[in-house]
Amino acid sequence: MAAERRTRKGARRAAVRRGTAETRISVQVDLDGTGQARIDTGIAMLDHLLSQVARHGLIDITINARGDLSIDEHHTVEDVGLALGQALAQAVGEGGGIVRMADATVPLDEALATVAVDISGRGYAAVDVEWSGERMGELPTDLVPHLLAALASEAHMTVHARVSAGVIDHHKAEAMFKALGRALGAATRVEPRLAGQVPSTKGKLRA
Repeated sequence: MAAERRTRKGARRAAVRRGTAETRISVQVDLDGTGQARIDTGIAMLDHLLSQVARHGLIDITINARGDLSIDEHHTVEDVGLALGQALAQAVGEGGGIVRMADATVPLDEALATVAVDISGRGYAAVDVEWSGERMGELPTDLVPHLLAALASEAHMTVHARVSAGVIDHHKAEAMFKALGRALGAATRVEPRLAGQVPSTKGKLRA
């Protein structure tokens, strides 16, 4: 596995490349973007969900992934989550001036999802959702919590996601990722009143 960072000094941008015997992934993020998504993982439903994060978080996200889909979707989903998490962590940097914590509740027809994030320096994900089926298109439903766990671990952030209502799995997942996007966009926003200070009484986000 290899990862690299390429950023312009002063910009809240990052680029990561991850390569293993199972996947080849490149990710670019811009926290101060306009919500542009250019995502191609080979799993259409995964592309759709991650595009919601970009659009509703106003975070530009570019992902190109090629994995061993002839085996199954697990390695690709996991490694996309890891690489995106690494890129987010690098773009946030030391976290000076960011809001840090935010939450969002999003409805989509009969579905309702709430996501809370804390860019805490500690990776943790708790996901509460009941799926009706085993797959959404090419994406196994049991990989959605795994994706969020991989993302949270490498982004060094806490994520709590809960779907409190819903019948259609597509709606549940899409509401969840729209809420994730809104919460991430709000948590990574720079608050001028902080004057660049790290939002922690410890003075830093990572131990």
